[in-house]
Amino acid sequence: MNLNYCFHHNKIFCDMEDKNSYTQDGTVDLRGKRVLSSTTGQWKACRYILAYQALERFAYFGVAANLVNYMTSQLHKDLVSSISDVNNWSGVAWITPILGAYIADSHYMGRFWTVTLSLLIYTIGVVFLVLTTWLKSLRPKWNSNASNLQLSLFNLSLYTIAIGSGALKPNMSTFGADQFDDFNSKEKQLKGSFFNWWTFHTSCGALVATLAVVYIQEKVRWECGYALCAIGFLFSVIVFFLGTPLYRHKSRNAKTCHEKDFIRVILLAFTNRNLQLPTSPSELHEFDLQHYVNSGTRQIHHTPRFRFLDKAAIKESKNAACTVTQVEGTKLVLGMLEIWLLMLIPSNFLAVEMTIFVKQGTTLDRSLGQSFRIPAASLWSFLVVTMLISLPIYDTYFVPFMRRRTGNMRGITLLQRLGAGIAVQAVAMAVCCAVEIQRMNVIAQQHISGHEKIVPMSIFWLLPQYILLGIADTFLMSGLLEFFYDQSPEEMKGLGTTFFTSSVAAGSFLCTFLVTMTDKVTGKVSGKRWIGNNLNDSHLDYYYAFLFVISLLNFGAFLWASSGYTYKKENTLELESPL
Repeated sequence: MNLNYCFHHNKIFCDMEDKNSYTQDGTVDLRGKRVLSSTTGQWKACRYILAYQALERFAYFGVAANLVNYMTSQLHKDLVSSISDVNNWSGVAWITPILGAYIADSHYMGRFWTVTLSLLIYTIGVVFLVLTTWLKSLRPKWNSNASNLQLSLFNLSLYTIAIGSGALKPNMSTFGADQFDDFNSKEKQLKGSFFNWWTFHTSCGALVATLAVVYIQEKVRWECGYALCAIGFLFSVIVFFLGTPLYRHKSRNAKTCHEKDFIRVILLAFTNRNLQLPTSPSELHEFDLQHYVNSGTRQIHHTPRFRFLDKAAIKESKNAACTVTQVEGTKLVLGMLEIWLLMLIPSNFLAVEMTIFVKQGTTLDRSLGQSFRIPAASLWSFLVVTMLISLPIYDTYFVPFMRRRTGNMRGITLLQRLGAGIAVQAVAMAVCCAVEIQRMNVIAQQHISGHEKIVPMSIFWLLPQYILLGIADTFLMSGLLEFFYDQSPEEMKGLGTTFFTSSVAAGSFLCTFLVTMTDKVTGKVSGKRWIGNNLNDSHLDYYYAFLFVISLLNFGAFLWASSGYTYKKENTLELESPL
C-alpha cells in the first residue's frame, strides 16, 4: 500500500499521538468524540445488546405466543377474526421499523436516541397491557364478551407495544452490528457471527416465554403472565443502558438525503433514456477515491445489473449527472426489493407457526402423564430449541468447514443460505399436510365432530414440523437479517434492515389475507371451510397442501432470481499505519 496514501488516510481517522488506537470507521461516543478500538465496541459492548435482546424477546413473545388463545378464550372472539387480529398486530409491529429506521438514518436523532425514545413508548404499552388485563373493570367477565371499550383499550396497549418494538427492531440489530469496524478485517469477520448470536439470543428469550409465560397464563392467571413480561422488559431496558459507556456510535455529520438520491437516479435515468451508454463503465461520472476518503463515505463499484440506471451517470447529460456510487446504491435497493418479494411466502410461515399451529394443537391430546397438560403454544418451544442447537453448530462448525472449501468468509453465500432455508420450509409444509391427513383420519374413525372434542392423537405428532421449521429458521432468520444489512448502502443500514422486518410484516398480512379469503371462498364453494372455528370439521389438510405448492413455486422463482444477483462491491480498505 502506498505510504503517502496510508499516512493521509490515517491522518483523517486517527489521532497523531495514538493513531493505532482509534476505530478506523469514524465511530464516536455520545459526546461526538472518537472512541478507542481497544476499550469500546466488539463483544464487550454487544454482550449488553444481546442480553437486552433476550430479555426483550422474552417480553414480546410472552405477549405474542399465546395471544390467539387469549382472544378466543378470554375475549370470546371467533377463530378467524382472532387469527386476523393477531396477524395484523404482528404486521404493524414488523412494518413500523420503517419509521424508526428513517428517523435514525436521516440523522434527526441518531440510532441511540431513537432507541431511547422507542424504549419509552414500548414501556408505556407494556404497563398499559398489564393494567387492561389485571383491573377487573378493564377486562371482560368470565362468561361474557368484551365490551367495545375493553377491546379498544386492550388493542391500544397492543399497538403501543407494536409501535415501540417496531421502531426498535431495525435500530437495535444495526446498532449491535455498528460495534464492529468494517475497516478492520478481524472485526468484519466477527460481524457475521454477531447476526447468528443475535438470532440465538432472540431464540433464548422466545424459548423461556413459550415455556414459562405461556404456562403461567393458562395454569395460573393470564394477568400474572403479562406482568412477568413487563418485568422482563424493564430489566432489558436497564441492561441496555448499563452498556452505554462501551457503545460506538456512527457519526451524524453526513447531510445527504439518500432517499432523494434513489428517486433522482430513477428520474434522471428515464430523462436520459435516449442517450447512448459509453462502452466502458469508467467513462461514467464518478468522484475519485480521495473524495470518499475525505467525506468519510464509501465508494461502490460498478455492477452490470439494471444497466438502464447507468444512464443517470452519463456525463453528457443536460442535468447534473449522478455518480456511479449513487447509481449503484439505487441498484442495491432494487436488488434487495427483488429478494424481498420472494421472502413473502417464507415469512407467511412465521405467522402460521404462531396462529394456526397453536389452534391445531388445542384439538390434540396434550396430556403428559396423568396430571399435566402441555399448553398448545408451548410446543413452539421445540422450534426454538432446534434453533438454539442448530445456530451454534452452524456458526462454530459448519461455517469454518465450508470456509476452508469455498474460500467464502461466511462459508456459503448469503443467498445460498436463504435458499437452503426455503427448501427446508417446503419439506416442513409437506410434513404438516401429512400429519393433518392423519388427524383427519382419526377424526373420521372416531366419529368426532364437536369443536371441543379432543382428538385421541398425541400433540407430539406436530413435533416433526416444528423441528423442520426450526432448521429452516436457522438458515433464514439471521441469514435474511444479515443479507439486507450487508447489501444496503452504508448510509442506509437502518432502512436496509427494515427490508427484513417489513418482509415479516408483509408475511403476517399475507397470512391474514390467505386465511380470510380461503375461509370465505371454501365456505361458499364447497360448504365446508378449510379453516373454520371447528377445526375438527374443516379441511386444514387442503390448506397445508396449498401452502406446500406455493412454497415450491416460490423456491423455483428464488433459484432463478438468485442466479442473476450481483453482490455489492465497495471500497472497505483496512487502514494501516505506515510501518
